[in-house]
Amino acid sequence: MSRRAAVFSLILIDWFFSLLSWCTFFYFRKTFVEKVEFEVSEAFYLGTIVIPLFWLLLYYLQGTYHDIKRLYRIKILALTFQATILGSMVIFFTFLLDDQITEYHQYYTLVILLTGIHFLFLLLPRMLYVSVLVRKIHSGKGAFATLLIGGSDKAVELFNDLTHLPKSIHRFIGFLNINGVDRQLESKLPYLGHLKDLERVFREHEIEEVIIALDSTEHDKLRSIISRIEGGNIRIKILPDMYDILSGSVKMNNIFGALLIEVNQETMPVWQQAIKRFLDVTLSVLAVILLLPLYLILAVGVKLSSPGPIFFLQERIGLNGRVFRIIKFRTMYVDAEKSGPQLSSANDPRITGIGKFMRKSRLDEFPQFVNVIIGDMSLVGPRPERQFYIDQIVPIEPQYLQLTRIRPGITSWGQVKYGYAENVDQMLQRMKYDLLYLKNQTLALDFKIMLYTVLIILKGKGK
Repeated sequence: MSRRAAVFSLILIDWFFSLLSWCTFFYFRKTFVEKVEFEVSEAFYLGTIVIPLFWLLLYYLQGTYHDIKRLYRIKILALTFQATILGSMVIFFTFLLDDQITEYHQYYTLVILLTGIHFLFLLLPRMLYVSVLVRKIHSGKGAFATLLIGGSDKAVELFNDLTHLPKSIHRFIGFLNINGVDRQLESKLPYLGHLKDLERVFREHEIEEVIIALDSTEHDKLRSIISRIEGGNIRIKILPDMYDILSGSVKMNNIFGALLIEVNQETMPVWQQAIKRFLDVTLSVLAVILLLPLYLILAVGVKLSSPGPIFFLQERIGLNGRVFRIIKFRTMYVDAEKSGPQLSSANDPRITGIGKFMRKSRLDEFPQFVNVIIGDMSLVGPRPERQFYIDQIVPIEPQYLQLTRIRPGITSWGQVKYGYAENVDQMLQRMKYDLLYLKNQTLALDFKIMLYTVLIILKGKGK
């Protein structure tokens, strides 16, 4: 079963049993609490439409459908319980608080009834679904396609430990060696090449997990390898040393797991990611509508400033390394890069008169609200760069590739703190702020960055 089919199946299960639980609750509410004859009313029909959709939205914000292959029974139990408590409170105060009751304690009865029925109706089918999913993974049919990096004795020992577990979740595709010499694993696994072949192996084998057979104390090597892997939906695991074990860094999801540290790639909780995307689209649609008069004025200004198109489209690297075309108001004369890619400077003669004003006030970036709406960008995130400059940055600082783990933004912490970069060295300086943002993402930080961006626009002091 594909990931999309698995998600659709669970959504269908949740919708059906949420509907069934609401119908059952409605019947018991009328018959045993309010003690009136049950009848199919407008309120009943409205509930059958709204309530299941509310539960699906809540489960989505909770992150239930985010990485469905990694659900397990304890996790789905916890997710169902948490969502049931929160959702029942919302439904009670929204739909049930104005019910006509004869005694106050009936409110408590309604809450307990709503919570209990929904929890029981949803838990059993969800547990059965996850049990089938887990059994399929343990059987090897749905196991995670895993790449082992390292070919030394340590890698052999780790491979033996993982393959002899009673319930393994790994389907090893092969291994890459690190130093070009160690290939002791070749008798057990296909040899897929050296580290330089990493990206090719990912493309050809659809890798889901990477296990790096290096001690966590080998910081330089680990940082270099992890920087090249991060950016997609691949889970990274490394060997812990004794300090990692004592400090609690080792993450175990089940008693059959091997001693491995899972590198945490999710810095923003799933529910905040969902809200962030919702706000991105909503605010961008509003911005496009409300700023339409300003767009027309700027378009006329660009057209009068010099011959050429109003908008400037350029290929940039976005989420997970995907290429997209960024939209900006044109601020330079046509053929400004006829000699090849060039970064702009403060007194760049290629910039038009109105272009200087738009760049200082960031008005040239406003068309990127369209990029946000179609999913290429976010309101806040690292500024996207061209492949030409990424190829120059990565050999100096491989961590730059981590910035492709999230959608690029119209504005960023680096943009607010540092402004436009005029050369690769300044790009590296700005990158530090964007990496700091990546490791500390929150909705509160996004709002703070947007506030500072608005101040820069109003003051016209952008660099």
